[in-house]
Order: sequence, then C-alpha cells, then structure tokens
Amino acid sequence: MSAQARAALKETRRVVVKVGSRALTEGEGRFAALASQLAGERQTGRQCVLVSSGAIALGRRRLGMAQRPQKIALLQAAAAAGQSLLMHAWEEALEPFDVGAAQVLLTHGDLANRDSFLRARGAFDALLELGALPIVNENDTVAVDEIRFGDNDQLAAMVATLVGADLLVLLTDVAGLLDAEGNVVSAVTDPEEAARLVRPAVGDVGTGGMGSKVEAARRATRRGVPVILAHAAAANVLTRVLAGEQLGTLFLPEGTKLPSRKHWIAYTLTPRGTLLVDEGAATALKLGGKSLLPAGVVGVRGDFEAGDAVRVTDLSGRELARGLSRYGTRDVARFAGQQTREGDARLGQVAIGEVIHRDDLVLI
Repeated sequence: MSAQARAALKETRRVVVKVGSRALTEGEGRFAALASQLAGERQTGRQCVLVSSGAIALGRRRLGMAQRPQKIALLQAAAAAGQSLLMHAWEEALEPFDVGAAQVLLTHGDLANRDSFLRARGAFDALLELGALPIVNENDTVAVDEIRFGDNDQLAAMVATLVGADLLVLLTDVAGLLDAEGNVVSAVTDPEEAARLVRPAVGDVGTGGMGSKVEAARRATRRGVPVILAHAAAANVLTRVLAGEQLGTLFLPEGTKLPSRKHWIAYTLTPRGTLLVDEGAATALKLGGKSLLPAGVVGVRGDFEAGDAVRVTDLSGRELARGLSRYGTRDVARFAGQQTREGDARLGQVAIGEVIHRDDLVLI
C-alpha cells in the first residue's frame, strides 16, 4: 500500500510545502536549493504554495538578540525586522528561474471568518493561475495569543485544506518520524500511534517540534490530504518526494474525509468554551449523525456567544467533538438537562432546540 501511495504522489497537481526555521536558516544554500526545486516543479505544471518560517530567526539576528525572545513584544519586533529579510532572500533565490514571489501574511482571525476564508481561497487561486509562488507566513507582528495559529506546521495544514492541495510536504531538520529504535517510519495510517513516537523538541530557533508536525499531519489527513515529513537538507528532497521515492514519512488519510466546512469548524476555529455531556449523550455522539440536545448537557465552561465554536467533552474531560453552539453560555447553562420543546411567546416560553445541530458538529 505504501509503495502504491508513494507512486500516486507523481500525480499531485497542487502542493503546499512548509519549511521550518532551523531547516532553512542553519544550512548553507537552503534558499537556493529549494527555490530551484520549486521552480522545477512549476515547469512540470504543478502549482506550489510555500509556507516559510524564518522571519523571527532572521529578525532576531538583525536586532542583535542572542536567543529567541519570550516576550510577545520582542517576538513581534523580531518578526517585523525579519519578514522583509525573509522575502528578500526568497526573491533573490527565485530570480534566476523567473518565478515571481507573492507575500501572503495571515492571522488566525483571517481564516476564522468563513467569508474571509473563502476570499483567501480565491486570492490563492488567482495567484497560482497567474504563475506566482505564494509565500505564506503568520503575521507575527500583529498576532497575539488569541489569534495565533500556534506555529507554522498548523498554519501549513490549514493552508493545505484552504487551497485544496493534493499533498502537504513538511520539510524539517530530521529525516522523518522515528520509531523506538531510531529508524524512519515509512508510512503512518494511525495518528495516535504516531503521537506515541514523538520525542521532546530541542533548540530555540523555531516553535514546532515533532509533536506539532504529527498534529498538523492529523489535521490535513482528515481532509483527505496526504502529508510527507522529510529532511530539508536531503539532496533534491522535494523533487524526489514528488517522483514517488521512498523518502521521509508518509502520513496517509484513512476513512471518509471531512467536508470543507466541517474541517473548518474542527481545525480552524478556536473553541470559546466547553460543553460537558453525560454518558448517554457521549454514546449518541460517538455513533454519529446525532445532534447534541440540551438534555445531555451537564456542565458549561467558558464564555461564548451563539454561533461560536465549542468543545464537547465527556465527564472525564476527554474531547469528543467540536461544533457551533446555537446558544450562548448563559442560555446553555439554563437549558442544560432539559428536554427540547417548542416555545410560545404568548406564554413567555422560550424554545429549546439542539444545542449543536448535527450539520455543525464534528467528531474528534
């Protein structure tokens, strides 16, 4: 199966490539090498989107910071100083191949609104049709905790689903996901099994360790997008991966892929609260195809409004699902445990319907 899946990568037409800070800035000629491969793939008719880290790493050097800062204001300053350096480096690397670079800076808020999400998709489509190489980074200068993607691995997974990519390639400073004996795992179909192999991250150049990459792969594969994790320093790594060579770790989608809107609910929106449900409701949700009714809700946490994303957990705190709540915090707390019923304004009654309709609910 793995060999067939690798061979199928030759047919991919739209690819998102993410390169990490350490992989990009701690080796000689990385910009030129990757630019050459991206330009080569463009010549074959493939459309590529590049998610590039490195702004903070370059900016902190320009500003004389010995280590990656911890304070948000200093991180924003480093990002501001480094983003122009990052784009200049890419423009220089791409110039010999007559490939135009298009800077795309995103915050989580840009994609959390469905209309903005769809407009961003249209902008990417236009850039790719015009032959440009979109180079994406988080807008770290203005991003704060409430609107951050977390790291560029998660951003890359979101961009892959946003642009309808056939493949996501995560280029990093390791050869792939390693098993307990230190050997590269060729293929992964079980994200939980992959998560158990994750080792602690080291260094202070970037933010995303192996755990982040496995999570990004899980998110992308749920949308049906396969993911390759490979070493950025490997010779012609992108070209070889797209030729179907056995290189790095391939994460394969399993089961039915989530529709675009449900994937957006589950993995783009930031949950604003949590609904605790009883055993009966938990069982009903696991069976699939059920809405969450107020009778199954036994607790409410957080401060959210109608239409906000919320987590749904069982009594042990294990997350079962995410969805869009039809009521705010106070109303859910007031209705919790009650049966659904029709309202009658003449009698001062308020209608109680589904807390989360099945069309707005995604099992996690």
